[in-house]
Amino acid sequence: MGNVLARRGRLAAYKLVLVQAIVASIISILFFVMWGAQYGQSALAGAIIAVLPNFVFATLAFSHSGASSAAKVVKSFYWGEAVKMLLTIALFTLVFINIEVGFMPLFTCYSLALVVHWIAPLYFKQS
Repeated sequence: MGNVLARRGRLAAYKLVLVQAIVASIISILFFVMWGAQYGQSALAGAIIAVLPNFVFATLAFSHSGASSAAKVVKSFYWGEAVKMLLTIALFTLVFINIEVGFMPLFTCYSLALVVHWIAPLYFKQS
């Protein structure tokens, strides 16, 4: 039963991350079409910085479930959040060091991807 619950939670989280990735990709394409390659690349970097840590969090946080493993559930959520924060910091650092970015498209796409991540659950039916 625990694996079924963990799998259901993981699939719901992956669905949320997929919606976030689709919206961030569309925003990146719009930046590329409207303002050129550098802005498109910067927006894509912001999309990756927003989406990848959330995917890793979903994978780690929903590795356990059930009342019998409540301590493991809490621990996996804490580890998932810690890894998510460290990965976000590392990705921002890598982007700023290695890519000549436009700050406006990078932070616009990053921010909008996070907003989608917060708002999208309102539109999903929970079963």
